Amino acid sequence: MNELFLYDQTLKTEYPILCGVDEAGRGPLCGPVCCAAVVLKDDFVCEDINDSKKISEKKREKLYDIIIENCISYSVVFVDPQTIDEINILNASLLGMKQAVKQLSLTPDLVIVDGNKVPPNMIAETKAVVKGDAKSLSIAAASILAKVSRDRYMQQLHQQYPQYRLDKHKGYPTKLHYELLTEYGIQGFYRRSFLKNRPELLK
Repeated sequence: MNELFLYDQTLKTEYPILCGVDEAGRGPLCGPVCCAAVVLKDDFVCEDINDSKKISEKKREKLYDIIIENCISYSVVFVDPQTIDEINILNASLLGMKQAVKQLSLTPDLVIVDGNKVPPNMIAETKAVVKGDAKSLSIAAASILAKVSRDRYMQQLHQQYPQYRLDKHKGYPTKLHYELLTEYGIQGFYRRSFLKNRPELLK
């Protein structure tokens, strides 16, 4: 039996409505951080669902649809670069997670969040689970929803700004990305606070 499914089932004996939460996009130089919350159907099990970072992009796209079809409720929230610059990436991620849970169509009995920090003032009891996307089916599902949603957003940005090759690096700080920034400068969708170590780019 799937270990991630069993982890959730153990929690559901005490908390029947279990919500998994995760984010994608804490590390990139640009674009939003994307947070997802999901409540899966009780009997849903899928061997392919795991930490989104361990799954190919093609497979994540397929799993995204499977998760949507097999959940009771889900929510995806984007927190923009300006907010990230104002309150920092950790607080922006926690804010997005809190909003994602709030936007669900029902109130969970328990929210489990990937990582070691819990968003403040949650509407339900919340626990942090370190490496949760590799332990819990619900958190792993949320990680896929967040990752696919963000990648699709970055793909749309790429159509508008092809010179930055966002389709290739998705905004992460690669050698190519820095070279393109040096050539073309930054746009409004960049996180200025992430470029403080490269002041020449902020002019």
